[in-house]
Amino acid sequence: MKPPAPSSVLRKARLSPYLFTLLAFIVFVTVLYGEDFTCIFGQIDDSNRHHHHQHPPISKKKSEKLPFAIGESEKGCDVFSGKWVRDETTRPLYEESECPYIQPQLTCQEHGRPEREYQHWRWQPHGCSLPSFNATLMLETLRGKRMMFVGDSLNRGQYVSLICLLHSIIPKHAKSMETFGSLTVFTAKDYNATIEFYWAPFLLESNSDDAVIHRVSDRMVRKGSINKHGKHWKGVDIMVFNTYLWWMTGLKFKILQGSFDDEVKDVVELPTEDAYRMGMKSMLRWVKKNMDPKKTRVFFTSMSPSHAKSIDWGGDQAGNCYNETTMIEDPSYWGSDSRKSIMEVIGEVFSKSNVPIIFLNITQLSGYRKDAHTSIYKKQWSPLTAEQLANPVSYADCVHWCLPGLQDTWNELLFAKLFYP
Repeated sequence: MKPPAPSSVLRKARLSPYLFTLLAFIVFVTVLYGEDFTCIFGQIDDSNRHHHHQHPPISKKKSEKLPFAIGESEKGCDVFSGKWVRDETTRPLYEESECPYIQPQLTCQEHGRPEREYQHWRWQPHGCSLPSFNATLMLETLRGKRMMFVGDSLNRGQYVSLICLLHSIIPKHAKSMETFGSLTVFTAKDYNATIEFYWAPFLLESNSDDAVIHRVSDRMVRKGSINKHGKHWKGVDIMVFNTYLWWMTGLKFKILQGSFDDEVKDVVELPTEDAYRMGMKSMLRWVKKNMDPKKTRVFFTSMSPSHAKSIDWGGDQAGNCYNETTMIEDPSYWGSDSRKSIMEVIGEVFSKSNVPIIFLNITQLSGYRKDAHTSIYKKQWSPLTAEQLANPVSYADCVHWCLPGLQDTWNELLFAKLFYP
């Protein structure tokens, strides 16, 4: 047999035009997008590593910084550690009478509080300063977006505080507030933005989920039920969770293992810390599944302290926050109403999670403010009896806070962590 001619060999080795075009295209794409491929594979590799930190690492690369951040906080500055300083110049940040969105349970001046000392305090971190709240920046950042507060009435107070801080620069015709069951929506129409509050005092499904009628003595949550409410939270760009006070019914808490529709209910009692831990883990799982850390930000506000026992700060054994007009001076003060064991649960659960969630630690700084509660200066849920009227301590609200007031500071801290993490 004759060997093939050289020209025949060359023809067979020559690439077809189609294959050549395909290879050229692959080379072109690899050169053009090589850096993006590196980033993608790097992110996949990072996501497979298990990090033990509370917050996501902040990259020095501009493209990798946290969403909405415009700068960084001062090095070594803990904005949650500091002191209250008197400020007659910039406080209050708005007037009670000028914000129509404050519920009558929080309008202390309207309901007869005789002084306004509680309005003139500013939080000053040690060694650094909080950035000034900028309503224009906040609204521009929310343009075309949704921000939502999810939790109990204390979170609703923070929600209303934020609206009071923003609404004055929005024309009257360009804003609205509507309530749809558990959901309240404030709309800034020119910005196509909403700031929302969703009532879910346990985050999980519970027998206290009715936004109006929720005063039940035998509280109970259903295990693994966060999606009952969570389906209403999807698509949110900035989320602020809280849950604490409603869990504090004693040393044990009831967990429903079946459905609230079951005729015979399967209920177990857990130590309150274990029940709360279950709630925290459910929240983190929901965030991991539904919030994109490259586009969204999630916050969790720590327990809001109450001041129901004057004896905690060296006062009368039968007293509480009623008639208190000064704050607690002891920097190490920690009230008995704020369970340290719950703070430990939060620390434990967050430290073991790689979910990027920012902890707003308002507990210690709020603990000093026994002067800032609504006390008796609010709309009462039901008519007061003669016995109550004769003893104001008996009906003082030492849980909620007057607006304007302390909760405006919570939003200044939120603002700081959103834009200067």
